[in-house]
Amino acid sequence: MTRVGRVSALYRYPVKSMAGERFEAAEVTSTGVLGDRAYALIDEETGRVVSGKRPLWWARVMDCRATFTDPPHDEGPTPPVSVVMPDGSVHDSSKPGDVDRAATTLFGRDVRLESAVPEGASFQYQWPDMEGLVYEGRTFRDELTEHEMPPGTFFDSSTLLVLTTASMRRMGELAPGSDFDVRRFRPNIVIESDDEGFVEEDWLGGVLQIGDAVRLAITRPCLRCVMVTLAQADLPRDPGVLRAAFDHNDGNLGVKAAVLRPGPVRAGDAVEFLRRPARE
Repeated sequence: MTRVGRVSALYRYPVKSMAGERFEAAEVTSTGVLGDRAYALIDEETGRVVSGKRPLWWARVMDCRATFTDPPHDEGPTPPVSVVMPDGSVHDSSKPGDVDRAATTLFGRDVRLESAVPEGASFQYQWPDMEGLVYEGRTFRDELTEHEMPPGTFFDSSTLLVLTTASMRRMGELAPGSDFDVRRFRPNIVIESDDEGFVEEDWLGGVLQIGDAVRLAITRPCLRCVMVTLAQADLPRDPGVLRAAFDHNDGNLGVKAAVLRPGPVRAGDAVEFLRRPARE
């Protein structure tokens, strides 16, 4: 094993595309951080999942913040969430229709909050009007594409996202006119690293051990999308963030991971790299 850093921050996002929770300790399960993307808003007209990746309709979802009213557990029902709307009003999913009505007013479209994933759940992605954005070998510009989610989840693809402070520093050096605030990139685990450059990509195909228990297989780079450019909280809209990722790192920032060994993780835990995937 090689020591590569320590855990500096942990995040989960109880409602898809909304701002989430930062905390000091988390339980990593076989499907990611416990409680992550447990809920999503569903568009009543189309049946699609509401995602900030279609900003023409849903950009303001990122100005909403969701937190659990009680800690989630491995067993038993998903606890309710409290949702703070951009106007500061607070709504509780344990009150029937409370979040639905507030979100419908916000978006001007009928939506409902769900924890049960609809069969064939999908979302739409609006590609920015920007040259050189490539997905699965094709170049897209100002197009709308449809994406199906992994069955039974509200995730776009992988269930865990890892990001290092080294990558954030490097992007800040390459594009000093943009603000590479970690909130734009919605990681689950942020690793403080003293190395230079996009160090996560050196881990592809290997395994990270975090603390005494958790092991993650690092599967692929995270291709960034229009969401990183959107305004949220005190962060302004900034298309330069995405442009810089494509200009300097093929559009990638951070890596996706699969859980090999679940367990608890805490801020400050040591992170070590195994050069070969381990049999679990």
